[in-house]
Amino acid sequence: MSQSQDIQGRTDPSLDVAPTPQNTPLDTGVLQNRPANLGQPTVETLAEGEESDDDDAEDVGGANPASLLAQNPALLALAQSKLGDLIGASSGYIESLPPAVRRRIDGLKGVQVEHAKIESEFQMAILELEKKFLGKFAPLYERREAIVSGKAEPTETEVEAGKASDSDDEDDEEEEAKVEEIKDEKDAGDVKGIPEFWLTALKNHVPISETITDSDEAALKSLTDIKLSYLESGQPGFKLHFIFAANDFFEDTELTKTYYYQEQVGYGGDFVYDKAIGHEIKWKEEKDLTKKVEIKKQRNKSTGRTRVIKKVVPTDSFFNFFKPPQPPTPETLESSDVDEDELEELDARLETDYQIGEDFKEKIIPRAVDYFTGKALRYEGDFEDDMDEDYEDEDFDDDDDDDEDDQGAGGDAAAANPDCKQQ
Repeated sequence: MSQSQDIQGRTDPSLDVAPTPQNTPLDTGVLQNRPANLGQPTVETLAEGEESDDDDAEDVGGANPASLLAQNPALLALAQSKLGDLIGASSGYIESLPPAVRRRIDGLKGVQVEHAKIESEFQMAILELEKKFLGKFAPLYERREAIVSGKAEPTETEVEAGKASDSDDEDDEEEEAKVEEIKDEKDAGDVKGIPEFWLTALKNHVPISETITDSDEAALKSLTDIKLSYLESGQPGFKLHFIFAANDFFEDTELTKTYYYQEQVGYGGDFVYDKAIGHEIKWKEEKDLTKKVEIKKQRNKSTGRTRVIKKVVPTDSFFNFFKPPQPPTPETLESSDVDEDELEELDARLETDYQIGEDFKEKIIPRAVDYFTGKALRYEGDFEDDMDEDYEDEDFDDDDDDDEDDQGAGGDAAAANPDCKQQ
């Protein structure tokens, strides 16, 4: 039932919503002492095709607030920021309660504190369980690495089990047919393991593929394995290990990235990311994929001579993943010179970085072969379809100029107040 239906359909005062600090006026006596014949407040509705007096007044020359906000994005953003400051603010209701009632509320808060402690214990128990089962998965990951690198060949049992798992999938049958054709055309002895296994898997994960440049691909071809480990220092978190063969780009054979959780769980009872620590890559000379050289020519106005200037600037690269953004310090947040736009951009970068780290841990490492074949993408698509089913399309009257203005106002509102959630 929608909110409007709820309001219009009530006839019994006892069904009213219980008072909260946000919806209860301080002086409730006005409502309690109203005349009996006053009746319940109702929401007037306009019949289809009718126009209100306010609309007529606007046509005459008045302007309603929605139109003013739609025409002035700056004013709209200011209004939204002011409204945002009111969310969760006290209305004075709690303070107006008798001392004995306020004491009971404080007691309930104390009970909630104990609940939070148990939630923290619950998450730590889950983390310990994940560590235990990672040990059980480890032999399977080692077996996968041996087959991918060409150190070993799969057994007939493994092959038959793999075929059986996809026996009802027509797309996989087509892929198997293609593999058979390749075997007929090319001697299997010429190919060792599964070439570019991890590069292909990463390119089939959309958020990660968007960070991979053409130059990155040459380096990622030497990626032989990605592993997961948990922190042993008592600090909740995990570490990603990227194992590389010798390559022309950097000296390292292993690049790591560590994600730390806050020691206290969040309000929802889950771990909250604290920070991520990357790896300082030892790039070979002039092989740093995270930087590029810009060459500019400058002409001297007096002599007419030209000179060439080379400038090293940052550039997009998958390997920027190992230089994660850092959360702002409390001093930065309290500074009067803080740039809100920069903070929003940083918050978005942090959220993206945390999400990709979580995807490595929960999706790519456990199901690498499904990302290599593309099977995992079909399941992610199903999830997105399920999410879309929760929404319904609304019909807008394109011939109504007022509706067009309202849609424009909504667009400006969305742009002025993006929904940016950080775990």
